[in-house]
Amino acid sequence: MPASDVFRVLADPTRRGLFERLAHDGELSVAALTAGAGVSQPAVSQHLAALKGAGLVGETRAGRSTLYRVDPQGLKPLVDWLAHYSVFWRDRFDALEALLKEMEDDG
Repeated sequence: MPASDVFRVLADPTRRGLFERLAHDGELSVAALTAGAGVSQPAVSQHLAALKGAGLVGETRAGRSTLYRVDPQGLKPLVDWLAHYSVFWRDRFDALEALLKEMEDDG
């Protein structure tokens, strides 16, 4: 999945809140997630479907209930995107450091 899709899914504050709650609290049911979400159970289910579709959340069936959890592999596109730009910024800072050293040596 492209990083842009992961960004789009996490751009919604309710989805991001659900994701963060799962990351912090571990596996939770829809009922537990609904209790703290400030939206209806059907809305939580729709947000979970979007998070699942983006590969950010997995589920485990436990009897009649389903527990949701963060799937760390879903963040890989974001990690890869950030890694790409960390090289960009590191190179820029190295160039700036060299320029500042050159200016210091000249002055």
